[in-house]
Amino acid sequence: MKNVHWSAQKEEAAGYWQLAFFLFIFKILPVIFLRLLCFPVGFFFYLFSKRARDFSRLYLQRLSSFTGGQKYYPLKHIISFSLSLVEKLEAWSGKVSFKRIYFNDDDIKDLAKRLESGQGAFLVSSHLGNMELIRALADFNRTGISREVPVTAIVDFSVTTHFNRIINKLNPKYLTQIISANELGPENIALLMEKTDRGELVVIAGDRTSASTASRHLPVSFLDLQAPFPYGPFFLAAISGAAVYSVFAIRQKDISLSSNYDMHIHKSPVDFDCPRNEREARIRELAIWYAALLERYCKEHPYQWYNFFDFWDSVA
Repeated sequence: MKNVHWSAQKEEAAGYWQLAFFLFIFKILPVIFLRLLCFPVGFFFYLFSKRARDFSRLYLQRLSSFTGGQKYYPLKHIISFSLSLVEKLEAWSGKVSFKRIYFNDDDIKDLAKRLESGQGAFLVSSHLGNMELIRALADFNRTGISREVPVTAIVDFSVTTHFNRIINKLNPKYLTQIISANELGPENIALLMEKTDRGELVVIAGDRTSASTASRHLPVSFLDLQAPFPYGPFFLAAISGAAVYSVFAIRQKDISLSSNYDMHIHKSPVDFDCPRNEREARIRELAIWYAALLERYCKEHPYQWYNFFDFWDSVA
């Protein structure tokens, strides 16, 4: 599927009724049962989805070259993706215990101090691991902050319509916390700035170009090859006026029936308190910083990056 933007791909993993049945099982049986199902489901998806196999292999081969020839397997990658879908259901149903999430000695204290003081922040996440965790923790008041911290996510719904409906059944507040990436006009941008001014969190993934602005991207080295990172997230971070952090929520074990999670939070070293004519250069600097972190965590957890398309294609 060269020269086709990722958003043009169909949501082929399952139709709505298959996912609804999945949700039914989730509600009546222990979560461990669904986790066990991920292995045969992932295997059959591996067998019958050539596209998933090919794009998984493309990414893993690039990662192998970057890591000096280490061998990686698309089947493990797809099974890991199946496990991530169960994690999303767990997160939005409030079944993820705060005790299973481990914060590292990075910039978590800085972010917590900022939130406690009533200030907001702009978070750049990714499709590595499970960023639903931070939004779900906030939704169930399990962030460890003494006040409620609303979280708004900027999401591209292009290929996840069915799954969005399922998550909305689990938690009706889900869609009220989301702004479509394809509808980001001046009014919504002003709203986002108001949210961070009020002490809220705004989250956006920095590793997929938007369907509406696919041609506007930042060429940045990723796994030793130039890749088109989206311009929008880093531009929004620049104009938000809030402190900018990158956030990664990752299973400690890539493939496991029961794994704890590591939450990595890094404060951006890029300062946007600068003349306007310097802003573009600093936006690119922010993207380079983010790409280096994404690269680092892909190397540590190769099977938890879920971008099943040609990430290095300027159209994708």
